Amino acid sequence: MVTVRLTMLCATAAPGSQDGLFGNGSPGERGRRELAAAKAALPPYSRALRAPSAHCARIAEALAVDATPENVLRDLDYGVWDGRPPEDIAAEDPHGFSTWLTDPDAVPHGGESVGRLCRRTESWLKELPADAGSVLTITEAAVIRAALVHVLSVPVRSFWHLRVPALSTVTLTLRDGLWNARLGQPVAERRPARADDNPPVAVLAMPATRQPLCLAGRP
Repeated sequence: MVTVRLTMLCATAAPGSQDGLFGNGSPGERGRRELAAAKAALPPYSRALRAPSAHCARIAEALAVDATPENVLRDLDYGVWDGRPPEDIAAEDPHGFSTWLTDPDAVPHGGESVGRLCRRTESWLKELPADAGSVLTITEAAVIRAALVHVLSVPVRSFWHLRVPALSTVTLTLRDGLWNARLGQPVAERRPARADDNPPVAVLAMPATRQPLCLAGRP
């Protein structure tokens, strides 16, 4: 019997997006279409949580989701790198940037390590009540990657190999003490969720290529 179904929606803007979807201005046509598709595809839920950032608050508002701020869902602390394009960081500090991508405990930016993010996310997942039911969270790609590291029981070094597209969803289902993960369809291919949909049981596969880091464009 399913006791917990956690749907995590990625609020991270796509690198290079020109729509300003997650910015202070109005979204472009593409942004409005993607938001409408994401809203229509949200599954039924009994409780909604979001990261405490103004960015995630705006996404929740745009989706008409009354989500409670949850501090443990906050984004990775990028320290002095916060808000800077990854290519600039790689050019300025190639050793530190490379170390950060390969060593989960490295903190060349003075912020939070990937390992620490994974540990705090793991602790939160373990503390979810067994009767939590269906929970929706709106958070950043880094937090969703950290959740997948725990659920899939993969090494923390796999963190950057987990692809989480903007406005995609990952559904984590806890059944009989075991977690399963399912990656949602791309926004453009989604259909509205139905209450009688079967619970997801498929395991997410890790892509072979590393995805760009989303350090820029966040408020």
